Amino acid sequence: MKKPSEQYQQYFKYALLVLLIIAFSYSFFYSTAWLQLCYGLGIFLFGMQCIEEGLQRAAGGYLERLLNKSTDTPIKGMFFGMGATFLLQSSTLVSLLTIAFLSAGLIGLTAAIAVLLGTNLGATSGIWLLALAGQNISLSVFALPLLFFGVLASFFGPQGKAFGRALMGIGFIFVGIDAIKEGFSAMGGSVDFTELQVSGLAEVFIFAGIGLVLTVVLQSTHAALILTLAALAGGQIAVEQAFALAIGSNIGSSISTAFVGFLGSERNGQRLALAHVIFNVVTAILSLILFVPLSWLVLQSTSWVGLGENQLIQLALFHTLFNVLGVMVFWNLQQKLANQLQAWLPSKPETSAAAMVANTEAEPSKTSAKYLTKSNLRTADTAVFAVVNEVRHLGSLTLEVMGHAIYVSSELLNHAHPEQDDLRLDASQLPLKLDADALYQRHIKGVYSELLGYVNRIEVPLRDEQESILQSCQAIALQMAEVVKDGKHLQKNLHQYLCSDEEVQEYYARLREYLFQLMVQIRPLAQNGAVSLLTSNEELEAQMQTFEQAFSQDVLHALRSGQLSEWQTSSLMNDIAYARRIGRSLLDILTAAQLLFLQAGHLNSNISLDEVETV
Repeated sequence: MKKPSEQYQQYFKYALLVLLIIAFSYSFFYSTAWLQLCYGLGIFLFGMQCIEEGLQRAAGGYLERLLNKSTDTPIKGMFFGMGATFLLQSSTLVSLLTIAFLSAGLIGLTAAIAVLLGTNLGATSGIWLLALAGQNISLSVFALPLLFFGVLASFFGPQGKAFGRALMGIGFIFVGIDAIKEGFSAMGGSVDFTELQVSGLAEVFIFAGIGLVLTVVLQSTHAALILTLAALAGGQIAVEQAFALAIGSNIGSSISTAFVGFLGSERNGQRLALAHVIFNVVTAILSLILFVPLSWLVLQSTSWVGLGENQLIQLALFHTLFNVLGVMVFWNLQQKLANQLQAWLPSKPETSAAAMVANTEAEPSKTSAKYLTKSNLRTADTAVFAVVNEVRHLGSLTLEVMGHAIYVSSELLNHAHPEQDDLRLDASQLPLKLDADALYQRHIKGVYSELLGYVNRIEVPLRDEQESILQSCQAIALQMAEVVKDGKHLQKNLHQYLCSDEEVQEYYARLREYLFQLMVQIRPLAQNGAVSLLTSNEELEAQMQTFEQAFSQDVLHALRSGQLSEWQTSSLMNDIAYARRIGRSLLDILTAAQLLFLQAGHLNSNISLDEVETV
């Protein structure tokens, strides 16, 4: 059931939508030129969506793998950003894909910044193509065959449908551009900003602000620049005003990316979103400071090559120049910027379950998933690796909660080493206030539930090996939840007998010691995740069988000698069964997780799951 605040937000969105429909309908009734302009803009934006969806589905997996292989050096990362933006014709989409890969831990922050610099250069490609095409060329002639072939391709399987959608998107963009040009032509002299009485720096700031707002509203730099080109070609704005609009559109694109990045990403995604804002804002400030010399350079250079009257080329050149200026400024500052972003947005500290439960007077917050962000749902690889990383997170929580279930502190479990010969538990310092059931509810169940829901929300096409990985993740997560439930049952008798003065206390202390030693040996294996350690699992299995046989014999001998009552003996036999299930479940989880990490590593040889940065 939705919260009242969420319902109010939904009502507000619906009310705003109704008001916009009424306002635009009223404006369309009084101006057919304005209707033509809005029609063209709508068709253009729809075409952009078709291209993004089509290419992402058709070449998404290839682009994802290429991104992983193209970020080992800054120059390769920059060229990937340029090429991907040229192909998808959307710097925002490439930026969001990069945020998704960064959030999933598939690339580093410095590499992502290099891709970001490339996307800003690649964003200039669209405006160059349109400027070179010129105002007098009708693109609708090319749109009709593209639309036909796009529909035809959609009948040839999922891949053909994806490419067909991309072709249709290009066709719709061409139709939209022609409609936008016709809309501005129909407006004629009714809209003429060249006669604006404001001049100088104030004029530059006003039009930069208009470009910013326009890009934020349209959620597309390309759409804002298309409107700028059409208005410039139609004579509604001067070339200097178009330059200022281009600067503002760059800032607007970073605001859109930052909004999505901050809401739907973890720390690294937020850092990259902030880097995008910093780059575009600093570049815009430098461009405004150097506006006069940059404008002079553009006008003079185009006149030298005989293009002094081509204002569309001048706008494209200006847009390229100030983006190149920004890349030059930030190129040698990538690592410093990454370090500063990590200082401004530090990783959230790992919350200890013991610390959260120790204060029984205050209601502790529940542990949430670390990697299951909305941005990671954009591609198959990032979604799968987010789930794999979350399984690792759930595994660390499981070991910690299981330690508390036998009254072992996190500090002791994390700092203990199997090589210590004198590693023993001190029964006199038992923190018997820790409740395994409360720990399960607060730290396991929520993360497990989020993981299952996240897998269900993955809508991008998955390959067979990715489907297999997700199934393994769900099975392992279920085993983790079940082993904690066994720990809950075991803790009841531990709590009753560990502080008892009777003979049974010695046996429960011994059972607790056995589980502690087992978890101390399992913990480094789980952190390593190497399949070569499967031989260690066999050794642990043999140790478990030896202990269980000896312990059961000792308990029955104590019963015969009268040291234990029948009630105490039955409790011990039940609890050794729980201990057996816990030990074997932990080994099964470890074995399955090792194979899972190996399988996930095969998806991309450049990915090391051990090096993934946590939130």
